[in-house]
Amino acid sequence: MPIEDQVESLLQQMTLAEKIGQMWQRNASEGHPPEYLAEDLRAGRVGAVINVVDVNTVNELQRIAVEESRLGIPLLVGRDVIHGFRTIMPLPLGLAATWDPALVGECARVSAREAATAGINWTFAPMIDIARDPRWGRIAESFGEDVLLTSRLAAAMVHGFQDVDLAAPGAIAACAKHFAGYGAVESGRDYATTSIPEIELRNVYFPPFKAAVDAGVATFMPSFSDLNGVPATGNEFLLRQVLRDEWDFGGVVVSDWDSVRQLSIHGLTEDDAGSALAAALAGVDMEMEGDAYRKHLADLVERGHVGIDLIDDAVARILRLKLRLGLFDAPYTDPAALPPLLDRPALETARRAALQSVVMLVNRDGLLPLSAHSLSSIAVIGPLADAAHEQIGTWTFDGHAADAITPLQALRTLLGAGVELRHVPAMAHSRSRAGPEFEHAVAAASETDATIVFLGEEAILSGEAHSRAEIGLPGDQAELVRRLRSTGKPLVAVIMAGRPLTLADIVDQVDALLFAWHPGTMGGPAIADLLFGRESPSGKLPVTFPRMVGQVPIYYSQKNTGKPPTPDQVVHIDAIDPHAPQTSLGMTAFHLDAGYLPLFPFGFGLSYGEFHYAEIRASADRIRLGETLEISVQLSNRGPVAAEEVVQLYVRDLVGSVTRPVRELKEFRRVRVGPGEAVRLSFELHTDQLAFYGRSLRYATEPGEFHAWIGGSSDAGLGITFRVLGAS
Repeated sequence: MPIEDQVESLLQQMTLAEKIGQMWQRNASEGHPPEYLAEDLRAGRVGAVINVVDVNTVNELQRIAVEESRLGIPLLVGRDVIHGFRTIMPLPLGLAATWDPALVGECARVSAREAATAGINWTFAPMIDIARDPRWGRIAESFGEDVLLTSRLAAAMVHGFQDVDLAAPGAIAACAKHFAGYGAVESGRDYATTSIPEIELRNVYFPPFKAAVDAGVATFMPSFSDLNGVPATGNEFLLRQVLRDEWDFGGVVVSDWDSVRQLSIHGLTEDDAGSALAAALAGVDMEMEGDAYRKHLADLVERGHVGIDLIDDAVARILRLKLRLGLFDAPYTDPAALPPLLDRPALETARRAALQSVVMLVNRDGLLPLSAHSLSSIAVIGPLADAAHEQIGTWTFDGHAADAITPLQALRTLLGAGVELRHVPAMAHSRSRAGPEFEHAVAAASETDATIVFLGEEAILSGEAHSRAEIGLPGDQAELVRRLRSTGKPLVAVIMAGRPLTLADIVDQVDALLFAWHPGTMGGPAIADLLFGRESPSGKLPVTFPRMVGQVPIYYSQKNTGKPPTPDQVVHIDAIDPHAPQTSLGMTAFHLDAGYLPLFPFGFGLSYGEFHYAEIRASADRIRLGETLEISVQLSNRGPVAAEEVVQLYVRDLVGSVTRPVRELKEFRRVRVGPGEAVRLSFELHTDQLAFYGRSLRYATEPGEFHAWIGGSSDAGLGITFRVLGAS
């Protein structure tokens, strides 16, 4: 029977109570779920569960729902599978640093297969909020600041989780979250309010979610925060006008954890009944964990405040998803039918993701890669050198620290007995203060040929509700670096963190710097291979690194302003002559104590290759609307080793009905180039890729003059000019 016929048949048989039951997702992580959920399951009062990962328990819950309820409707089983299940990949911000949609999709595929062995059929990922404030803890779960990169990775992850068919073995339903604007919370404080003009929503914050819809994402989740005064869970503009009417999304909308009842705490509604009404009318199909729907929807329907057609539409979407997942035909899970956890392909995927995610930010005088043949001893210092739990990162409920290979373990394996390795943690954790162990670390550094210091944040310092007002290295890590620098020995820093950090106080103190995010299960071997040249770093920053927190938000696609700064106009606060008459200090858009440039720009990342860009060309200097321009560049590797480079195309629209960013990423490609090799790379740029929402909120490409650049970061200087003409 076709799916729509099955949906209609079930709806005709269901009571109102059974329909509302399908709209409730129940927490099943406490006690023994089959016992305390059994009565509700038999009565058809639960449509989904969350946070149960024992396959026997899941199968028993499904058995009760399928075999002992009146209509035998199976359960959706949800879990936060954010960047891995048992095999943990780099956190999403690290995955974004790979700039490799195919690899990110492969990571999601591994995660889905592993989660499916536990009976999970629904994940609450990907999180595709544009994130431009590193104080926000959930930037760790994002793909960074850029619209195009986030959109491409959003689609890749959806395809990875869902496979080509939701009913395929190991496929699970994905969920695009958090719609919308969550990454722009005030002051980077999680759950805080967001104020975003509609034109900015449509040009910046909506496109990744539209990309997820176009990729066939099964479900959506609204944000915890309010948007322009209306919390997303009760926001009809978001969930009905944009998502349903404009984008024609036909999947399930699920609330975030208890966010329906929280509408009254926001101050949007008076009580839980009002919250249930607001969420239902806005378009939330299923309530996660709270009980506002369970307690109040029936009464709201009977009193005429909520139409039965609205309930039927919501339940139809839920039933349709269960049918697409194949749950009516195969509700039970047999783990033996899927690949085992932590199998070799999964670990290899995790290793490649970690390798490609690491960004080399500094490499003075080519210190890296280190050579095991020229070193007799190495000091390995720092709180994160052998901290397996920290390296797998935030939001990894089902990952095991014991599965992770730490950098210390990997270095011991790689170096063997030929190089003496002296390990001094120096700090109990990343927030520790200076103590006697600092002197032990200095002694080890003084008595060995080189030092590698592992710094950063513990996993708990990023993620949901883990925002920071100051984003430098916690504790006395900077002081540890200063003391190690005093030894005069070569000093390499490897930083693991869940966000960009302000590193101005150490960047000049180290000879080389790798930013490894929280790299997951196979982070240690990846880092060791990079340090000793078995692989070349190829990660690129998916987010701008500020010099100091007062620059936040700072991102590459800013507006030009009417007084754009230039280097000759910047006066540093320390250069102001206190004895001179008060004079102009540049009168442009910069900070007296930070200038206007970041510490490291979006798209930046060094390599052991030496990449040079030359001979940028365009197929024409003017094209008409609807046409395509080919822009090419010669890329050569003058270095001694083969390496991968992420080639990036940026465009600026010089004049628009609303002001446009100084640069926007329009295409990118990861390419491997051998030593001494030169290749010519081409990008095709269609005029549709230049469209934006203008003053009238109409999406269109406006004719005019454009600049384009190709290079290895958003600071690319090699460019051309072209003009788009109106249609003939």
